[in-house]
Amino acid sequence: MDDNGEVGVGGKPGHGVRPLPVSPSLESVIASAQVPADSLSLLDRHTVRLSLLCIGLGAVAALCAQLLIHLIALITNLSFHGRLSSANVSPSSNQLGLWVIGVPIVGGLIVGVMARFGSRAIRGHGIPETMEKVLLEGSRIPPRVTLLKPLSAAISIGTGGPFGAEGPIIATGGALGSVLGQLQRITADERKTLLAAGAAAGMSATFGAPVSAVLLAIELLLFEFRPRSVIPVALASTAAAGVRMLFDGAHAAFPMADVSAPSGMALVCYVVFGAIMGVASVGVTRAVYWIEDAFERLPVHWMWWPAIGTLAVGVCGYFASRTLGVGYDVITDMLTGSLAVGVVAWLFLMKFLSWSISLGSGTSGGTLAPLFTLGGALGTLLGVAGAALLPAAGIDPRIAALVGMAAMFAGASRALLTSVVFAFEVTLQPMGLLPLLGGCAAAYMLSSLLMRESIMTERLARRGVRVPNEYHPDPLAHLWVRDVQTRDVVVLDETRTLGDVRRWIASGAPGSGHTGFPIISKDGHLMGVLTRRDLTGPETRGDAASTLGAMIRRPPVIVYDDCTLRDAVDHMVNHDVGRLPVVRRDQPGRVVGIVTRSTVLAAHRGRIREMERNEPHLRVPGWSRNSPKRG
Repeated sequence: MDDNGEVGVGGKPGHGVRPLPVSPSLESVIASAQVPADSLSLLDRHTVRLSLLCIGLGAVAALCAQLLIHLIALITNLSFHGRLSSANVSPSSNQLGLWVIGVPIVGGLIVGVMARFGSRAIRGHGIPETMEKVLLEGSRIPPRVTLLKPLSAAISIGTGGPFGAEGPIIATGGALGSVLGQLQRITADERKTLLAAGAAAGMSATFGAPVSAVLLAIELLLFEFRPRSVIPVALASTAAAGVRMLFDGAHAAFPMADVSAPSGMALVCYVVFGAIMGVASVGVTRAVYWIEDAFERLPVHWMWWPAIGTLAVGVCGYFASRTLGVGYDVITDMLTGSLAVGVVAWLFLMKFLSWSISLGSGTSGGTLAPLFTLGGALGTLLGVAGAALLPAAGIDPRIAALVGMAAMFAGASRALLTSVVFAFEVTLQPMGLLPLLGGCAAAYMLSSLLMRESIMTERLARRGVRVPNEYHPDPLAHLWVRDVQTRDVVVLDETRTLGDVRRWIASGAPGSGHTGFPIISKDGHLMGVLTRRDLTGPETRGDAASTLGAMIRRPPVIVYDDCTLRDAVDHMVNHDVGRLPVVRRDQPGRVVGIVTRSTVLAAHRGRIREMERNEPHLRVPGWSRNSPKRG
C-alpha cells in the first residue's frame, strides 16, 4: 500500500491503482459481480403484499374468535343449563348441585381423547406451543391444529374449565397465519410475521385491545422490532378490532367507573403492590410446573390427565361456582369494587387451585384471564388492607385491583409493555396508567430476580430451547465496512502464471500466507478472487503456465465500503465465501480493502472489550485482557 492508502498491484507496495475510465471488460465484471442487497430500504413490495394478506387474516381471525366465543357459550348452556342456546351465560348460575363436579370431568375426558388421537399440540395454553413453532419449526403449525385447538378449548372451557378464551383464540389465529404462510412462497421470517399477525388479531378480537395485541406479538412471538414485521401485525390487529366493533361495539371489555389521579403516597403503595405481585407470580408459576411434574409421575397415560385435573375444577366449582368458566364477569366485579373482601379471598384460593391443577394436567386452556383474576383478587386484598392501614394515602382498592391483575401477568409472562397497555385498553382508564407502569415494572423486576424463566418459557427451557428475552440492536449493523476493513490487501496481477505464484507462496514471502487473493487486471480493476486452494490444491484447474486471469471461473463477490458489517457477514454466508474485496460505489472496480472472517471476529472482540471497560460486572467468566488471541 502506498502513502496515499492505495492498494498495491501484485502485492508490490508503492504501485498505486489510479482511477481509470471504465472499460468494456470492467463493465462486464461489474454487471456480473455479486453485491449485497440494499439494506437501506426498510420496506419493499413484499412487505406491502404481506400487509394486505394480514388485513384479510385479521378479519378472518376475528370471525373465528366470534365463532369460538359462541361455541363456548353453546357448550356452557348445554353442559350446565340443559338448553340449546349460544347466548352468553355464566356456569355459576347452574342448579346441578353435586352433579356439577362431573361436568368438567366429562370435558377433560373428551379433550384427552382429542389430544391422544387428534394432535398432542392442543394441550396447554397455546402461547408456549406457538413460541416453540416459531423458534424450532420455521413457524409451521399443522393445519389440523387450526381446527382441533379451538374445538378442544371450547369443550374444556364450556364444561367449566377455569380458563380464558383468549389463549386458544391467540393460538388459533397464529395457526391460521401459519397455514396461510405455508400456502405461500415466502420466507420463514415472513411466515413468522403471518403467525404473529394471526395471534395478535386473535387477542385484539377477544378484548378489543389492538395495541397491546401488537406488543404481545413483539414480546412473545416476533422477538424483534422491525417495520417489515410490525406493520403487518399492526394492520392485522386493527382489522380484527374493527370486526369486533361490528359485533360487540367499542365499549371497554372490563368497564369500571372513572378513577382519579393517585397521590404520591398512593403511587408508592401501588408500586409496592406490584413488587408483591412479582413475588406472587413466581410462586404461581412454580406451582403450575410443580403440578405438571407431579402429573408426569402418575402411572397412567397422559390422555387421562385432563380428566384427573378437572376433578379439582368440579370440586372447586361446587364450593365456589364463580371459579367455573372464563371468569370475565369476576374480573369486572373486582375492578368495580362490588365484591366483599371475604368473597374475593375465597375466590382467589379456589381459582388458584382449580386453574393450576387443571392447567398442570395438560388440558386445553389459557393463562391470561386466570392470571388477571388471581392478580385482581390479590390486588383487591392488598388495596383494602393498605387503605385501612394508611387512610391518608388515598389508596383506591379498584386501582389496586387493576395494578394487581396487570402486574401478575407482567411478572408471570415477562411481557411488561403488553401488561401495562392491555390493562389500560380493557378499562379505558387513563389515570391508571402511571400506577400500572410502576406496579408492572416492579413485578417484572422481582420476577426476573427470583426466577430465570417465565410461565411462557419454562416448558421450552426444559426441552433445551432458549427463548430470546432481550431485544437490543445488532452490533454488526452499527459497524461500517470502511471502518473495520483491512486496507493492506495483497492482490495478484491476472497476467502472473500459476507456477510463479506457487513458487511465491512456497517461499513464505510477506503476504503469501493469506487464504485468498483478489485478482486484478493490468488496468488495476478487480477481475475475481482465487483462494489458496484454487492455487495450490489438488483440484487446481490449469498448469504452471496458466495465467491467473484464465483460472477465474465466477464473478467476484464484493462488498461496498458504505455497507454495514452485518451486510458483509450475511453476504459471506449467502455465497459461502470467507472473504470479500471492498470497493467504492463510485469506483466499483477499485479494490480499497478486504473483509474476512478474522475482521468480523476482531470487531466483535473489540465490542466485548469496550463493554467490559464500561460495565465490569458483565465480564465473561474465564476471560481476561491478558488472554492470548487465538486465530
